[in-house]
Amino acid sequence: MAVTFSDLHTESGLKSLNEFLVGKSYISGDQISKDDIKVYGAVLEKPGDVFPNASKWYESVSSQLASSFPGKAVGVSFGGKAAAAPVEAGPAKEAAGNEDDDLDLFGDETEEDKKAVEEREKAKKTSSKKKESGKSSVLMDVKPWDDETDMVALEKAVRSVEMPGLFWGASKLVPVGYGIKKLQIMLTIVDDLVSVDSLIEEHLTVEPCSEHVQSCDIVAFNKI
Repeated sequence: MAVTFSDLHTESGLKSLNEFLVGKSYISGDQISKDDIKVYGAVLEKPGDVFPNASKWYESVSSQLASSFPGKAVGVSFGGKAAAAPVEAGPAKEAAGNEDDDLDLFGDETEEDKKAVEEREKAKKTSSKKKESGKSSVLMDVKPWDDETDMVALEKAVRSVEMPGLFWGASKLVPVGYGIKKLQIMLTIVDDLVSVDSLIEEHLTVEPCSEHVQSCDIVAFNKI
């Protein structure tokens, strides 16, 4: 039996899709099919957390489409209503009146449908590229002034540094010699928001942290 979805660019449309996907991995079965591609093309962007089933389905289809198109995208953009034009164009869509957003999943796929999927996929990738920001994992050595430095207070001072895109992780004390220990700590940063050099020079080695911290060294820096 054919399934019809309407107005997938609206909350009511996404709600109906979310309800339909309860207990389902894909539109028509346990594997991705042409039906999923057609519905995916009609959804403008990833559904929010209020639509968990639709959001999970959208991510699954996105990942499988990405693996099917391994070429490196340089990014495209559309002016005005260019992205929406293919959906409205064509005699079949015009004849449908206010049913432009209805999808008969078992109907024939027209050239207009194919173009709509392609244009929406390009627009989605462009939008995602703008939102994506890489992350890095950093292992840092934080050295005290001497063996009398309170290492508990030192770590507390380090972790007191907060900023958007900075996430402190696990830590341990590592013997250096002559009774001195250094703090070795993991942190994760969002590359577009946090500079490790600025973190060290403007936060960790100036007051109040400098009361405990003599210097900081980057032990490892890896992109996530």
